Amino acid sequence: MSLKVLSYNILRGGEGREKQIGAVINACGPDLVIFQEAYSAAVVAELASACGMPNWAASTGHSVGFISKLQVASHVWRRVRWAKRAYLELVLAESGFRIFGVHLSAVHSNLTEQRRAYEVRALLKSVERHQNGLHLVTGDFNTLAPDERLDMRRLPPHIRAFAFITGKTIRWVTVRMMLEAGYADAYRVLHPSGEGNTFPTSDPHVRLDYAFVPDGFKERVTSCNVRRDIPAARDASDHFPLLTELNIGDSALEIE
Repeated sequence: MSLKVLSYNILRGGEGREKQIGAVINACGPDLVIFQEAYSAAVVAELASACGMPNWAASTGHSVGFISKLQVASHVWRRVRWAKRAYLELVLAESGFRIFGVHLSAVHSNLTEQRRAYEVRALLKSVERHQNGLHLVTGDFNTLAPDERLDMRRLPPHIRAFAFITGKTIRWVTVRMMLEAGYADAYRVLHPSGEGNTFPTSDPHVRLDYAFVPDGFKERVTSCNVRRDIPAARDASDHFPLLTELNIGDSALEIE
């Protein structure tokens, strides 16, 4: 069974941009969308209808939501202590495949990178019982991979100043923690040298959006692409969406 999952930060709830966001989603053709900044249940419900995805959930106070063509057996928001946002744990009905949608703390600085590292450490502890089977962790990680560089000159002045005050050279550790925990960066599996920048749509110069699978299942990733080719994407949000396709097998027995 092939599964297409879109991770998409829709910026401040997406209100007023439903048409553009829906056009982006329909152009991608996913089976399921994991949203970040999905603060409006009304917007998510409208997108679910416009995209032919009858299963959806969003909750006031939570950033992460979803819409899905596939039946969902369960979904729950789980908040780890001290984390700014809850992550979403979702299980598909037919296959039993499990997806974790995340949205880590924002702003580029050493101080906020330490917060993101804490959030990922807590996430990994929370999902460790599933780490021997195939599953997907995807979302806006708001950080850079260890081998990628941030051009500080392209940051807004106030963020550049904050980054300078907290240590001019930012030590990017969050993605490294995912890799050291036994996860593969799905985009890098298929694009070892591709830049894959997702943010901002006006001047894409950083890759903030990721999909991870356990390293032993990285061959199940059949595609992983940043969809910067869709005309509506530039105005729909400040992030370009990340579309990941996986071969998840034919039954839950393969992934437990």
